[in-house]
Formats: sequence, C-alpha cells, structure tokens
Amino acid sequence: MLFLGLGTGLGSAMIVDDVVEPMELAHLPYKKGKTYEDYLGLRGLERMGRKKWCKYVTRIVEELRGAMNADYVVLGGGNSAKVKKLPPKTRLGKNENAFLGGFRLWSVPKDKKNRIDAD
Repeated sequence: MLFLGLGTGLGSAMIVDDVVEPMELAHLPYKKGKTYEDYLGLRGLERMGRKKWCKYVTRIVEELRGAMNADYVVLGGGNSAKVKKLPPKTRLGKNENAFLGGFRLWSVPKDKKNRIDAD
C-alpha cells in the first residue's frame, strides 16, 4: 500500500508485508522545476485551484502507484476530502485509522519492528 497525505505538504509511506517505510517523495523533482509537494500540497492547491489540483492528484497518484508497484493507494490528510473523484485503486483514509495503526505499531515488540539486518 502507498499512503499519500495531502495537507500543507505531501506525506508519503509504503507498507509492504506489515512493514511501514516512511518516504520523502514530496521533495523529488516533478516538473517545471517544481516538486511533487509543489503540485499536491497546499501551495499547488492555492496556485492551481481545486479543479486543476484534483487533475494533478489523479495523474500523480496513478504515476506513483505504478512506479512503486503498489496494490492500492490510500489518500489522507486535510485536503484529501477535496478530491471528489478518486483515481483507480485509491481510497480515502481516516484519521482514526492512522491513530489506530500508530498504536498498533508502537505495541509491536522491538525485534519485530522495521529494521535492517546487517550481514
């Protein structure tokens, strides 16, 4: 699953085999010298207006889902409710679920948390 948080900026994380991997997709260059955050964050929404911003949300969600080989995308964050038509294989997340997931993650024993095994 790819999570994208549409808020002041752009949050991102992948969850693969119950492992949460925070990402910084927001700061990657996208187009015209701007980043993904410049298009999907609050700056993009204010610069382009809701209708054009929603078109970019759809386009970028589909591009990132394909690039990350994610089964589906969850959109969260304060501006996610402004997306009226969701891209394919995308659903809206709920803040309650984010809190529940965080609590579950914190309750996992240390030896089971996301770690890198050194050879």
